[in-house]
Amino acid sequence: MELVQPGILETVPAHGRYLFFSPASQSTTAALRDSLLRLTLLADGHAVVVGIGASLVQLLGVTVPGLRTMPDFSGHGVQVPSTPIALWCWVRGKAQGDLVLQARALEKALAPAFHLDRILDGFRHGDPAAEHGRDLTGFEDGTENPEGAEAVAATVVQDAPPGMQGSSFVAIQQWQHNLDAFEAMGTEAQDNAMGRRRSDNEELEDAPISAHVKRTAQESFSPEAFILRRSMPWAVGHQCGLFFTAFGCTLDAFEVQMRRMAGQEDGVVDATFGYSKPVNGAYLWCPPVRQGQLDLRQLGF
Repeated sequence: MELVQPGILETVPAHGRYLFFSPASQSTTAALRDSLLRLTLLADGHAVVVGIGASLVQLLGVTVPGLRTMPDFSGHGVQVPSTPIALWCWVRGKAQGDLVLQARALEKALAPAFHLDRILDGFRHGDPAAEHGRDLTGFEDGTENPEGAEAVAATVVQDAPPGMQGSSFVAIQQWQHNLDAFEAMGTEAQDNAMGRRRSDNEELEDAPISAHVKRTAQESFSPEAFILRRSMPWAVGHQCGLFFTAFGCTLDAFEVQMRRMAGQEDGVVDATFGYSKPVNGAYLWCPPVRQGQLDLRQLGF
């Protein structure tokens, strides 16, 4: 679809760099708009995917239908925090050096109105020729992703006014793994926690109700809750995990899945919480593109 940021629908790249921005203190609305206008010249939606948070939309004095702040899903013995973000850029490419330089250009274009708060590097793990990458636990990520026209239907806002047509929403969470705890589980317990055999990716029909596959079965919700996962592993020193990224035409599908994972639906917590935890999370709106550049008409540009 020509209006959607193409990096959303494309497969996960070899390397990714996530940039998290906040408005600098004393930034005026005019300064924020000037910086965003410069961003449109650099962000084509392919090499740089952009997401805008509810707090920034509010500062600009406009609205984006369907955008909201991620709830805190904590409870039932697990923590699922909400850490809102004003502006997020996912820089994508084949070579890490290129991403470093692209990120510098973005930071300079957005300054001084925006401050770069944090950088996180992601990477593709597993067979580079495979359809899906793997989490650092070895399990394939994105097996149940919709494809083709179904992916577009699940991911892209359609039948909407110019500026909203072709846009998308995204839920992001940085999950931190305890690989020592995971390795201590043994192969059978690991497979049961996921609900799939890691060796051949086959779903286990007799997996426990807490298995991740059963907690998040997209067709088991009413209405069905399809999302497009574009997650990437990350590692900083001895810490590592998965930067979870789920695109949708609304935020509803992710939200019902996350509520069930956190035990809010029936008190059963997703088994993956036994070796991993989200340390942050946010909702964002991904504007459409027009003629190869971000289309910010919904924001009053």
